[in-house]
Amino acid sequence: MQDYYLILVIILGILAIADLMVGVSNDAVNFLNSAIGSKVVSFKTLMIIASLGVAFGAVSSSGMMEVARKGIFNPEMFIFSEIMIIFLAVMITDILLLDVFNSYGLPTSTTVSIVFELLGAAVIISLIKISNIDDNIIDLANYINTTKATQIILGIFLSVIIAFSIGALVQFISRLILSFNFQNKNKWLGSFFGGIAITSIFYFIIIKGLKGSPYSSSEFELLGNETLSNFLDNNLILIILISSIFWILISHLINTILKFSIYTVVICAGTFALALAFAGNDLVNFIGVPIAGYQSFTAWVDSGLGPDNYTMEILSEKVAAPTEILLGAGAIMIVTLWTSSKAKSVIKTSIDLSNQEETIERFKPNFISRFLVKSFSNIQSRILKIIPEYSQRFISEQYIKPKPNTLILKKNRPAFDEIRASVNLVVAAILISIATSYKLPLSTTYVTFMVAMGTSLADKAWGSDSAVYRVAGVINVIGGWLLTALIAFIASGFIAAILYYLGQYGLYILVIIVGVILTKNYFAHKSRRQKELQEEKFEIIESKSIKGVIYESSKNISKFSKRTNKLILKILDGTSSQNLAILNESKNFVEKINTDLEVLKNDVFYFIKNLDELSINSASQFHMSVLEELENITSSISSLSKLTFKHFNNNHRNLTFNQTRELKELEDELKKFFDLIIKTFNSKNYSDIKLIFNIKEVLISSLNSKIKSQIARTREESSSPKNTRLYFEILKKTETIITHYVQLLELYSDKYVEKVSPTQIDEQE
Repeated sequence: MQDYYLILVIILGILAIADLMVGVSNDAVNFLNSAIGSKVVSFKTLMIIASLGVAFGAVSSSGMMEVARKGIFNPEMFIFSEIMIIFLAVMITDILLLDVFNSYGLPTSTTVSIVFELLGAAVIISLIKISNIDDNIIDLANYINTTKATQIILGIFLSVIIAFSIGALVQFISRLILSFNFQNKNKWLGSFFGGIAITSIFYFIIIKGLKGSPYSSSEFELLGNETLSNFLDNNLILIILISSIFWILISHLINTILKFSIYTVVICAGTFALALAFAGNDLVNFIGVPIAGYQSFTAWVDSGLGPDNYTMEILSEKVAAPTEILLGAGAIMIVTLWTSSKAKSVIKTSIDLSNQEETIERFKPNFISRFLVKSFSNIQSRILKIIPEYSQRFISEQYIKPKPNTLILKKNRPAFDEIRASVNLVVAAILISIATSYKLPLSTTYVTFMVAMGTSLADKAWGSDSAVYRVAGVINVIGGWLLTALIAFIASGFIAAILYYLGQYGLYILVIIVGVILTKNYFAHKSRRQKELQEEKFEIIESKSIKGVIYESSKNISKFSKRTNKLILKILDGTSSQNLAILNESKNFVEKINTDLEVLKNDVFYFIKNLDELSINSASQFHMSVLEELENITSSISSLSKLTFKHFNNNHRNLTFNQTRELKELEDELKKFFDLIIKTFNSKNYSDIKLIFNIKEVLISSLNSKIKSQIARTREESSSPKNTRLYFEILKKTETIITHYVQLLELYSDKYVEKVSPTQIDEQE
């Protein structure tokens, strides 16, 4: 029997490593959002800073292990065999849940998942125990630590409101003081901001971190033989005062003598601080349960009792986690942080929703977002009526944004400035550190995300053109968090029941299922990543002159033509072979092209503002004409894709032999047409345009011939109305696509080709 439970402990250890990897892939990236969004230092530098923070935070996290041991349930009410079932159910559920979210690039909360998994498994095992001894369901309160569990759950969900509100308030005050033109403000003002920010980090991260570490109770001769914890408590005000003065002076030295931005220092320090707070707070989510399982096993072995006779009062005692285990867990977190492709795919949501500039919106507005935006707009209007006019003028002046640096490509510009990035990091780090000091597993995801949303609101990043979309995004993300809690509770309880009733057979089945799902998700994610990397994206046009616009747009048309060529041929092939899977895939691919085209269309405003005076009219008209033709082509392809899919999805009559033969001929003709277009725009050599026009005439003639053939077949053969309509639509939509491509080519040929010379494009462009 001892061997069996030893195997369980080993499985828990393996699951802990797997949980660290999937958990960090989803959660750890949160403390990089602000630094990445501001682009003050390189990604490699940020990763080094974050890695150091994680290493220090891992050592100071032992106090949080109490949550896994006794924070959710009363351990004395359970025997050893039941505790091991609870721990195994939690770990299996956590790995599966987080890996699913990671595979689809969706952020969730590892803290919420672990808390509700513990609650779900403990509740089910408690209910089973109650039913076995014919107790009342009211007795469930004896098994669950309702006071602590309620405190933890309320702390998690209150963090959403608190983080958002404090983030918005601090950002508003910071912006009023420093404005968007903060670089030109008095150096002492920046030094004061930097000093206070670093002091906050120093106190809440370093001091609170040290107090939570195993060294807090140690006496040091340097401190007059006082314990570290007592020294910090007794000299609190003095430490804060000295620290503030020291860091303000250091900040001024950095600003004036070293000529280095203090905001960059704050962002780097904040990244380190948040990484440290993350590891100190969230490490329990990954290894707290396995460590508790290991300590339970050793205590049971020492007792000499049977697994069904040994009660788990031992878990109520405070036991420090071994430092070497914490360091090992920290090392795994750091390696995962550097290597996980899934971690890199989760970060985009937060940055997009907090971007200072207009971006393509990922979320569709809903009635809740519309209601909230309208309500807050009305409240804002009423507040403005009672604010003095001179105060409104002052606020408006502080919120005047500098013109974007057009020398920097838009894709390389920061999503927001250093002030907002600093506030994001400092506020989030402070909130998480406070929670850690009170042994509350505050969700890092909730805090970092909601602070970023609060600062975005205060910074007016949610303008009238974007507010409904971004509020909808926040609602969707929060809805996903609530769903996480529900799924974690139900799934963990279900797995606990399987382990209880099926024993070791149930365990082996679940371990196999976990292995299969993880492997399948890994290869599926890898396949999606490869497809994304291979897929050529459209580039934002950022040239200032007509020559540069023509040159850059040529690259987009080349990419567009490659994709439409592939897509049209796929549709024709799927239609000829009556392959519904190919047609469905084509329909989804059309949506991707539409999305990419939307990016270019949404950027027209910034495109026009970026042009020089000499090119503004000609370049604007040219660019909008190109976009119109691309939209017409995409619309025709979309219509063609939906039509063919609908036909075969409804089980209508297949194409005839002659129709299929003619479509195969059309595929070959179109391939030659598109190959020449792609070659033309790749080389920027428009001398072949006349040849393309000739091929177009041949294609149109061929299409007309096929239409006449179908008319004849319709009169002579017994053909289906649906079949006939489908074939005519394919031919006419293809003709429309060809026509718009030719019109696109004429834009270059007739008006601007003489102005374009690939060897004479302005070097600066």
